[in-house]
Amino acid sequence: MEINANTSTDINVQLEVADPEASAAIYEAAFGLGDRLGFRASETPSTGFRGFLLSLVVSQPSTVDSLVGTAVDAGFTVLKPAKKNLWGYGAVVQAPEGTIWKIATSKKKDEAPFTREVDDVVLLMGVSDVKASKQFYTDRGLTASRSFGGKYAEFANPSSPITLALYPRKAAAKEAGVPLEGTGSHRIVMDSGIGSFTDPDGFVWEATA
Repeated sequence: MEINANTSTDINVQLEVADPEASAAIYEAAFGLGDRLGFRASETPSTGFRGFLLSLVVSQPSTVDSLVGTAVDAGFTVLKPAKKNLWGYGAVVQAPEGTIWKIATSKKKDEAPFTREVDDVVLLMGVSDVKASKQFYTDRGLTASRSFGGKYAEFANPSSPITLALYPRKAAAKEAGVPLEGTGSHRIVMDSGIGSFTDPDGFVWEATA
């Protein structure tokens, strides 16, 4: 993973893909995220679990089902079918270029008219030590809004199109429904304004002009 930092602390995501135009069309058909998601060309190798997943947080189960349906129509593979769980209702799908997406709601039944609106996009980074990584990022100016010891941490940035969160790598792979093993590039690029550095898990933040 490479993360580009500019003068803003707003977090933006670009996926590294072989064909940016083709991927942009696939994602627009699947999720309709517009400029919340970007793409750049890269052929860097990556095998197995890439160490992260992206989540679409929505308002109710019918939205989950609709987004899963259009994702499958666009060529995504279902890793976990949509179903009720302890926290609500959700599914996990994988894009043709390999990125894993969780689509979820805290509701277990519809309580409003149908919509395809996405309330939040969350980048969930799998890390070896949540507490250490949380401290690493707070030292660089991010503010933790939610924290559950060594199990989960989330950073506040209300104006950002992407929410950054940390999860143990093993738990992230389990959440994604894939084996833990993986090597090579994370194949995701972040644009933000907190500097140029490599974090404890090898995620690279790359400053841009």
